Amino acid sequence: MAETDPEPTARPGRRRSTSHDELERVAFALFGRDGFDATTVDDIARAAGIGRRTFFRYFDSKNDVVWGDFDAHLGRMRARLRARPTDEPLTEAIRTAVVEFNRVEPEERPRHRARLELILRVPALQAHSTLRYADWRAVVADFAAERLGAPVTSLWPQTLAHATLGIALAAYEQWLSTDDATTDLTTLLDHALTALTTGFDHLP
Repeated sequence: MAETDPEPTARPGRRRSTSHDELERVAFALFGRDGFDATTVDDIARAAGIGRRTFFRYFDSKNDVVWGDFDAHLGRMRARLRARPTDEPLTEAIRTAVVEFNRVEPEERPRHRARLELILRVPALQAHSTLRYADWRAVVADFAAERLGAPVTSLWPQTLAHATLGIALAAYEQWLSTDDATTDLTTLLDHALTALTTGFDHLP
């Protein structure tokens, strides 16, 4: 699927201000053209029309660009979980929140797919991804612990957090493995996460 990002070159007279999203778009255009490994922070800053120092006001490293404004994303997922009805079964609440967290507008799907391709397929990102996965699991574990009235480090909150991430990663991999543009990521996630509630013995 083709990106609709701007050309990864600075334009004369470009204003010297930016945002997380603008820098991310410029970086993804460069990653698509030159590859992740060959793209440097200086390349991204130059294409965005900013200095290296300004780049680091937005992202700590090139690796962080791939994840976007991840802390803000996690904050939204935490808010989605907390907004679930208190009488809703725990695993159902997690399923709904995670599916909605991964729902993106049609025009953003190419970048979302490119993001997951980089996260799951680029060896240089694997160690960094492990740290991000831990932050993601912590959001689910915190919610589960609160619902269960248990310490966040205890078995069941941690089991739910690890299981949810594992299922989500399997759905991401399945989505990336198909060239069918009609395949919907949220549908895959919904089906996969339903097994948290129904159990794997009842899979179709």
